[in-house]
Amino acid sequence: MQEVNFDEVVEKIVAADGRYHREAYSFLKEALDFTQKAVSKENRGISRHVTPKELLSGVREYALVQFGPMAITVLEEWGVKKSGDFGDLVFNMVEAGLLKKTEKDSREDFQNGYDFMDAFAKPFWPAHKLKAAAAAQVESKN
Repeated sequence: MQEVNFDEVVEKIVAADGRYHREAYSFLKEALDFTQKAVSKENRGISRHVTPKELLSGVREYALVQFGPMAITVLEEWGVKKSGDFGDLVFNMVEAGLLKKTEKDSREDFQNGYDFMDAFAKPFWPAHKLKAAAAAQVESKN
């Protein structure tokens, strides 16, 4: 079997679906590797399929480590503006043969995974801003 060249395949994906920058695919591949290592470590070195929920969590953690407070800006620059976009990226890669999925996996698994502001900006807000946001949320529920 011929080895797949990741960059060549991504160029074809981007040509067919221009919503996302090619760097988003490279980032997602790195975030998946990061997540697989974490899952394997939790399972005493046993590797297994990463669920969409686990991948979203790993993407969040990896983005925060790699980009810090700029994570949301970088992702949006690449066309990634909501958790569902990660599902589209994943399934573009699945359809191109770069990733595999199980029968249970679907694009919908990535919908409503998290709010980008909560996931990528709030971790860097100062304590007083977090308290004000929490108070406003409580007040809006009343």
